Amino acid sequence: MPVFGFHASHEQIPPSELLRQVGRAQEVGFSRAMCSDHFAPFGSEQGQSGFAWSWLGAALARTSLPFGVVNAPGQRYHPAIVAQAAATLAEMFPGRFWLAVGSGQAVNEHITGQRWPSKSERNARLRESVDVIRALFAGESVTHRGLVDVDRAVLWTRPAVPPPVYAAAVSAETARWAGSWADGLITVNQPVEGLRRVVEAYREGGGGGPVLLQVHLSWAADDDTALRLAHEQWRTAILGSDVGWDLATPGDFAEATAYVRPEDMREHVLVSSDPARHAHWLREYADLGVDEFYLHHVGQDQDEFLDVFGARVLPEVT
Repeated sequence: MPVFGFHASHEQIPPSELLRQVGRAQEVGFSRAMCSDHFAPFGSEQGQSGFAWSWLGAALARTSLPFGVVNAPGQRYHPAIVAQAAATLAEMFPGRFWLAVGSGQAVNEHITGQRWPSKSERNARLRESVDVIRALFAGESVTHRGLVDVDRAVLWTRPAVPPPVYAAAVSAETARWAGSWADGLITVNQPVEGLRRVVEAYREGGGGGPVLLQVHLSWAADDDTALRLAHEQWRTAILGSDVGWDLATPGDFAEATAYVRPEDMREHVLVSSDPARHAHWLREYADLGVDEFYLHHVGQDQDEFLDVFGARVLPEVT
C-alpha cells in the first residue's frame, strides 16, 4: 500500500506556521512530509520563501515523521554544502531524511548572478553534483574539476547510513535518464496517461527505487472556492517546465500567466470540494505504481484541509 505525506510549501506559508501545520499533519494521520526549497515564490500572491534547511531541522525535531526536500545543487548551492547539510540531518535523525535533486529553476538560481545554463548543461551539472555528493557521503576526499569545482572536500560528520538521493523529474525523458543513477524518482501529478509514461520511463531506464508523487490539489467547502484558490495560488503550474524553468522573477511569472483562466487549472491541480473525488484520483495514481504521495493543498489555510483529509480521505486510500 502507498503511504501519504504532507507537502510544506515554503513559497506560500511562513516557516513558523508551516512548523505548526506539519505537527498537525502528523496528528491527523499523515505518516511523512516533504518541503520545497525556494529563494523566491512564484508569485506575489504566495508571498513567502523561508530557508528550507533551517526549517527541516526544527520539523524533524518537532515530529517523528520522515522528511525530504527537493534541491538543485550546482549554482545557488555548491554540492559539497548540500552533502554536508544532508549528512548532518541524517546523522541527527537516522533513517528519516531523503534528498531529491533536480536541475533547478531560474527563479531561485539567478540570484548568484551567474549565467543560467541550458537544460542539457544543467542536467550534466546535476549529474556531476550527484557524484560529488555520494563520494562525500562515502567519506572520500573529493577534488573535482568540471561544471562544478571541488577542492579536497571531506565530510567529517557523516551518518552511519547515507540518505538516499532521488531524482526530481517531470518529463518521461528526464525520468528515463534518472533511472540510470537515482535511488528513486519524485515527480508531480499530471493526467494519468502522462504520469504512466513518466513512471514507465524511470523503470525502463533502470530505476528500481521508490516512486514519489507530489500532488497539487485544491480543496474547499465548495467547488467555486476550490477553483478560485487554485487559480490565485497555483496558476503558474499551467506553464509547464519548458517555460517555468527559465523565468527569473515573480513578475515574470505574473506576466506569463496573465491569460490563465480559473477553468484552465483543472488539468494541473486536482480541484474538488468532494473528498471522495480526491480519494478516487489518488487511487488512480496508486495503480500506476506510486509508492509515496505528498499532498499539497495549494491554499494558504491548511487547517480545514488537514482535518477533512485526515478524517475522510486518508482512511479511504491507506
